[in-house]
Amino acid sequence: MKHTNFLLTGMAAMMLSACEPSVKAPEAILPIPEQKQIDWQKMETYAFVHFGLNTFNDREWGYGDSDPATFNPVKLDCEQWVKTFVAAGMKGVIFTAKHHDGFCLWPTQLTEYCIRNTPYKDGQGDIVGELAAACKKYGIKFAVYLSPWDRHQANYASPEYVDYFHKQLRELMTNYGEVFEVWFDGANGGDGWYGGAKESRTIDRKHYYNYPKIYEMLDELQPQAIVFSDGGPGCRWVGNEKGFAGATNWSFLRAGEVFPGYAKYRELQYGHADGNQWVAAECDVSIRPGWFYHPEEDGRVKTVDQLTDLYYRSVGHNATLLLNFPVDRNGLVHPVDSANAVDFYKNIQKQLANNLLAGVVPTVSDERGGAFKAKAMTDGDYDTYWATNDGVVSASIEFALPQATKVNRMLLQEYIPLGQRVKSFTVEYNNGGEWLPVKLNEETTTIGYKRLLRFETVETDKIRVNINDARACLTINNIEAYYAGETGDVSFEQKPEEMKSYPYSLQGLTEDEMKKAFDKDAGTTCFVDGDKLVIDLGSERTITAFHYLPDQSEYNKGLISSYEIAVGVEEGAINQVVKQGEFSNIKHNPILQSVYFTPINARYISLKPTKMVNEGEQMGFAEIAIQ
Repeated sequence: MKHTNFLLTGMAAMMLSACEPSVKAPEAILPIPEQKQIDWQKMETYAFVHFGLNTFNDREWGYGDSDPATFNPVKLDCEQWVKTFVAAGMKGVIFTAKHHDGFCLWPTQLTEYCIRNTPYKDGQGDIVGELAAACKKYGIKFAVYLSPWDRHQANYASPEYVDYFHKQLRELMTNYGEVFEVWFDGANGGDGWYGGAKESRTIDRKHYYNYPKIYEMLDELQPQAIVFSDGGPGCRWVGNEKGFAGATNWSFLRAGEVFPGYAKYRELQYGHADGNQWVAAECDVSIRPGWFYHPEEDGRVKTVDQLTDLYYRSVGHNATLLLNFPVDRNGLVHPVDSANAVDFYKNIQKQLANNLLAGVVPTVSDERGGAFKAKAMTDGDYDTYWATNDGVVSASIEFALPQATKVNRMLLQEYIPLGQRVKSFTVEYNNGGEWLPVKLNEETTTIGYKRLLRFETVETDKIRVNINDARACLTINNIEAYYAGETGDVSFEQKPEEMKSYPYSLQGLTEDEMKKAFDKDAGTTCFVDGDKLVIDLGSERTITAFHYLPDQSEYNKGLISSYEIAVGVEEGAINQVVKQGEFSNIKHNPILQSVYFTPINARYISLKPTKMVNEGEQMGFAEIAIQ
């Protein structure tokens, strides 16, 4: 009888399911990624290796004249490299097959300036091949960096060099198996040896290398490969070599605008919100100060906390992390580099080990229904997602925890096969029936493939995500929360004496008075009359944050309770409001106040107090910083 009941129950459920009206999936909002771009971003972290003649000649950018006879890594072991990368959680490696010095680490027949003419293995070596084989053996992906610029070749800057460069690329693309990425550096043209000419040469960076022909070759030989350059087309440079993307980071660029050597490269940290081409960011950084090995940097390897911080600001900012290992003169990854990289990976695994939201079905303010219900956000399946109805671009997502628990990390993901959508969101926690914002050190604007948040620890039984604005209806496929412990990779308190800021002046104040706002001394206070404070940065800057330390004297004079911040490029048009809000509890706890907003170009910033704690008082600023 029991079996019969189960059978009838199952049949009834199937019938009810069949009777449910099918719900149409959301339409994609352009631009959208190709499948290979999605697969690439899921790799998240992978290694870079800089190795060559520079390693043995203590250079970063070889001039093109180093003697190949100096290249002799007597203990070279590509398997040691790859085992390090695997232990550090890396999903692949990109190898500098040829850097700017023109020296080739494979036995090419196109030039004598290559590994064939070195003592390594009596000229029989092929490090590109050895590394490709090691990657295959240990199950990670392989890729190559081929510098377009060549400071050795006599014919650089001529049409003949372009043919040579294309032939080099074809060799690499046909002889070493599948590659996941092809890396073209943005450094192009300048001083070089150039066959002994020892001169400076310039090229048309947009057109000289005939990139359309290169893309055709790659589509033919390595169709799965992502092409990196400043502007893509597969992925883009992030605009710095420090390893981080902006907290606001769109995976778009305006097609055809960015090229190698792009002058406005800093905007690549954020992408183009109005872009029409999907080109996600890759964050490249070396584990040491230099890209190539220098023995004096053995004590300057990035620490576990520094690497952890970069992970949150790269992968956790909708980008990937490309971490460089300068292989040493023995041909090995240095033990300090190896240990720190492996411990960094273990640290991330530890911090994000216990997902507090696994299987918790949230309450949402809007739901499309069908296959797109709220439970999809916590089911562990990348390809299921919650969606709102068409036209609904704001919604709340509330999680009730089984009991009050500590929380200080959150992970959010959009279903990027349908495009990137979210423009602004906030995270709140329940504190005795009152919803309060978590304390972060960055703006909460975009999400994209993955957004990781670190915030000051709270203890709560409910947590809520409010999505305030988006480009189209919402498609969220994953939300997780964690308590990572109290860690050293992030701080939410800034000391006045350590605050960095763009230089500025304050309009209407004497020089002696305004200096009190940036003298890094909390004991001095700048007082301002009137209904607003105008800050002049002196030139147009990209700004993302306003920091304000109130008067720290016994009576805390001139406290601003509520505010409006506006910006402008021209003094007479400071009218673009970027943030409105309140400095909560400032009367009883007059600590540093930080306001984060979407990156914007401006010269002038206007702070208007819409409410003072004590009406009629002058505004008081112990310190002001603009970042």
